[in-house]
Amino acid sequence: MYVPTAVFARLMDDYNLPAVPERSIRHSCGVQDAVINQIGLSVLSEMMSPTAAGRMLVETSSLLLAARLAHSHLETGLIRSPIRSRHGLDDGRLRRVLAYIEEHLAEDITVADLASVACLSIFHFTRAFAATMDVPPHRYVSRRRLEIAKEMIATGRASLSEIALDCQFSSQSSFTRAFRQATGTTPAEYRQTLR
Repeated sequence: MYVPTAVFARLMDDYNLPAVPERSIRHSCGVQDAVINQIGLSVLSEMMSPTAAGRMLVETSSLLLAARLAHSHLETGLIRSPIRSRHGLDDGRLRRVLAYIEEHLAEDITVADLASVACLSIFHFTRAFAATMDVPPHRYVSRRRLEIAKEMIATGRASLSEIALDCQFSSQSSFTRAFRQATGTTPAEYRQTLR
């Protein structure tokens, strides 16, 4: 896996990282890190079966990977623990973020976009959003897109492939997989039950 410098830069506000953190990570071979392994498996799973909020998942995963590398494998002792977020988003920030999501569901939404709307770093926003909504941002967006897809199926005006693309799924098959996973039925079966 490759973590670009820009991802480490997003953590600069939260940690006391050196000027070039990616060059300060210890080179280690044969190290088994369960957190890094799980991050890699999540990204691989998204690549194999893309979802509507996959870009957000990968964006958050890369940030988590950079944080894990900085926390566990930085050569210097300059790193400090992140500020613990005991609180979720305040009402004003939450309203702005949710309104932004609703207005942009048919577009590509990134965690950076949502963090910017909330006026927080990506790291703090992701944790605060999850604390408030009980799901990470990518899951919330994916859930909302599936709800919109159900509404579109109910109207019967668009084909399933059009609905998949309108709801930001990469293909009708990835839409079908996500829909079945969320509802226990395929979009076509769901459409049949509504007739």
